[in-house]
Amino acid sequence: MSIRVLVVDDHAVVRSGLRLLLDAEDDIEPVGEAGNGRDAVFQARALTPDVILLDVVMPDQTGLEVLPQLKHENPEVKVLILSMQDEPRYVREAFAAGASGYVLKEAADTEVVAAVREVAGGGRYVNPELGARLVAADAEAAKRAEQDPLSDREREVLRLLALGHTNQEIAKQLYISVRTAETHRAHIMQKLRLQTRADLVAYAIERGVLEPD
Repeated sequence: MSIRVLVVDDHAVVRSGLRLLLDAEDDIEPVGEAGNGRDAVFQARALTPDVILLDVVMPDQTGLEVLPQLKHENPEVKVLILSMQDEPRYVREAFAAGASGYVLKEAADTEVVAAVREVAGGGRYVNPELGARLVAADAEAAKRAEQDPLSDREREVLRLLALGHTNQEIAKQLYISVRTAETHRAHIMQKLRLQTRADLVAYAIERGVLEPD
């Protein structure tokens, strides 16, 4: 059976090129096209494609904004993001939104076809070079998290605690509830494996948390 593909891009010439590319393959059938998010949802509902080739930048909604709605309409559909953005964070956002693949607009025709086949078969696809950068970025983030597991807000709370402020004073300064301040304090102690306030102060001094930014 052919892989039924819906092409979504706000440029007609791009849609035409992609349809010609896909139509040349024996096992792929471009069943429709859309130029914006609203039409994409309508066409996806009417045509029930196997794969949606979805542009990110569109006039009414971005591809990432419309993606959850497409998945809600048909949880089985595979969405392959088509983007000019080659930063790892965009890939992360796409997969978090429900995409099965991420291919760059500058990719070779053979790569686009391979990506369609991969996601249609239940796999995931990312350009190899971009995938390597994504892995490297995640490894660096994990390393930073291991060295300093606290969030920005937790570091703020840590600094104020080390300076001797009470939970009530911290809540007032950071415009949060006392309970939230208490929760942050508990998480800090747990993450850093600290037992006492003295331990907390010592950690803050060692890490330079008390020094002004």
